[in-house]
Amino acid sequence: MIWMINQGYSYWLLLPPLVLASGLLVRIFIFFHDCGHGSFLPSKKWNTFLGYLTGIITYTPYEEWRLSHAEHHASVGNLDERGHGDIWTLTIDEYKSAPWYTKVAFRVYRNPFVMFIIGPLVMFMILQRFASKNAQPRERRSVYITNVALVALWVTMHYTIGLKTYLMIQVPIMMISGTLGVWLFYIQHQYEDVYWQRHDEWDPIKAALEGSSYYKLPGWLQWFTGNIGLHHIHHLRPRIPNYTLQQVFDEVPELQNIEPISIWKSFKSLFLHLWDEKKQELVGFRALKTQTE
Repeated sequence: MIWMINQGYSYWLLLPPLVLASGLLVRIFIFFHDCGHGSFLPSKKWNTFLGYLTGIITYTPYEEWRLSHAEHHASVGNLDERGHGDIWTLTIDEYKSAPWYTKVAFRVYRNPFVMFIIGPLVMFMILQRFASKNAQPRERRSVYITNVALVALWVTMHYTIGLKTYLMIQVPIMMISGTLGVWLFYIQHQYEDVYWQRHDEWDPIKAALEGSSYYKLPGWLQWFTGNIGLHHIHHLRPRIPNYTLQQVFDEVPELQNIEPISIWKSFKSLFLHLWDEKKQELVGFRALKTQTE
């Protein structure tokens, strides 16, 4: 790609290698993800080393993300524990009683263009440069280390291939891979019959098997996404590395009873925004009109 840019080729000709590189970056993020669970390699030390390295490649601070993701696993499907590394979700009653500015913010957040185009770039390039408010020293240190490494990378690119050339390659890769990554995370826990319960009735096993999807992808996409579509298994046993999830799925018949979500069916989730506690299903904004009639 560097050679093509220097030779003055049409930027559109870079699209195929950019898409390929974006797919590979998604796969690298799955490696990073498994390091965070301590499952990618047998050694904790090497998981941490590789986690930091792949975190720099994916612009994600390892320890900060690892803590947030662990909180996500501990609270998925729990209505009283939302806000831990998940998609902002409101119940119908919460939305109705919210002030107008919260309703506007929620609708903007749930807009597909904001969530899947603007959101990923803002998150990976800007928000992840800062530690969360409650971050401990280890998490803050990982943010600083990642940022220093990225500054060193940018300086190196400036003095080698040129910063403009680097950005012409890196920005679209971050946009494409970020969009795909956020979409995968979205469809893993945002679908019509997903599991949500209040804390007193919350069941971690049901949250794993019914609150995490089985996103059935063609083989080549499953390879690029590191089997993350078998997300119900991952939430049931996070210490199983993603590269063995297909084998586990094939060997355990009970895990095959989960209804899969196809690519075509998954697009329906774009029109689902609010949790209906009475019907126990995710619904769209149109349900608000139905309830007022």
